[in-house]
Amino acid sequence: MIEITADMESIIKQAILSFVATVNEDGTPNLSPKASLTVTEGVLYFADIASPRTILNLKRNPAVEINVVDIFQRRGYRFKGRALILPPDHDEFLMIANSVRATSGQEYPVHHVVKIETSSITPLLSPAHVFAHPPRTQDEIRNTYYQKYGVKPLGT
Repeated sequence: MIEITADMESIIKQAILSFVATVNEDGTPNLSPKASLTVTEGVLYFADIASPRTILNLKRNPAVEINVVDIFQRRGYRFKGRALILPPDHDEFLMIANSVRATSGQEYPVHHVVKIETSSITPLLSPAHVFAHPPRTQDEIRNTYYQKYGVKPLGT
């Protein structure tokens, strides 16, 4: 597996929502939002709370891609790899399920926990990072998108 860096983990936490792509039986893509993506000891996991199609696809074909982008920083990561569906009595299953229940509440069912064996990680950058001349700082980009979306950072 490829190392998940502190920056990657930070983006996952800040973005909150990620998108998991799997392959349907007919070869078409299936894209499923996940708010449960987390990093524990350098490993990616997500919980299946309401994604039966994702799990069905992964049982048939474990190929997975996860995209995470912080909308204000206009950057993120693309994680590709192989998904492992953990059995309910597995220590890692229990760790992730307990974490989901602690943050989201007991009413959220955790049907499955998926562990990702990452095979490649690539950065995702908006054109604001690539084409702006003169180049903009991360703070300038962030402030531009705070204004665009009409939000203010907490504590200001």
